[in-house]
Amino acid sequence: MTQDTLNPTQHFIVIGNPIAHSKSPAIHQLFASQSGLTISYQRQYCPDDAQSFQAVVEAFFNGGGVGANVTVPFKQVAYAQCQAQGSLSEHAKVAGAVNTILIKDSALYGDNTDGQGLVNHMIRLGWPLTDARVAIIGAGGAARGVILPLIEAGIGALTLANRTESRAQDLASELSAASSVINNHKITSCETSKLTGDFDLIINATSIGLTGDTLPLCADLTSGYVYDMMYGRELPFLQHFVARGAQVSNGFGMLIGQAALSFERWTGHTVDVDGATTALQASAN
Repeated sequence: MTQDTLNPTQHFIVIGNPIAHSKSPAIHQLFASQSGLTISYQRQYCPDDAQSFQAVVEAFFNGGGVGANVTVPFKQVAYAQCQAQGSLSEHAKVAGAVNTILIKDSALYGDNTDGQGLVNHMIRLGWPLTDARVAIIGAGGAARGVILPLIEAGIGALTLANRTESRAQDLASELSAASSVINNHKITSCETSKLTGDFDLIINATSIGLTGDTLPLCADLTSGYVYDMMYGRELPFLQHFVARGAQVSNGFGMLIGQAALSFERWTGHTVDVDGATTALQASAN
């Protein structure tokens, strides 16, 4: 029996548009090396329409593919396809989006590991979440995906801040209707410019930092720990709170954390996330 028979190549893809910038192949190859697996992980460009995305997913899994990651702008399309052709995890149902697809019970199964990746990164950092007073800035898909995992992690009071407060209110109502866990947790809302006071944790779930722009933050807004879900450049949001003595982190650890959970769903192998993070940061410098 050959080595290839003992350890056949498992095939994975990440689907997006654009996709050339994706770090997922390097991350998952590192995970595979840790786990002793032979994999092929490819970037897959897809035209920005639902029919093309569905065709790519069907062709990939019909051809023996093991797992697919999904990135912008297809997470909601992936949700709809898995809902129609298979099933969804609780986190995917609440998030209304899918970033991880596999085959389960001979059908598509969609999961969302983004929020769990964020929480796991904060736990690795040693940040206190139990009963924490938390503010999330933003009311889009990124915010939607992290609220259930944060509540499951035991946070206390939660405030949603958004440029338009009504959107934050709508998000809180939608999530409360989608999850009994969230429904049992009080969520308040406000405009971003009116977010004031001291929080244990503030999370920026907007992408404004990538443009170099700044959020309209109150002078008396403070926090012991501050997280920006973006990464890849200096982020004004984090710089603002560093000057006020906060411990801060960008979203690179979340990127690796969500990927680790996808890899575990697909292969059953738990990876050394801290070791992978160190190696990937070293290779990026």
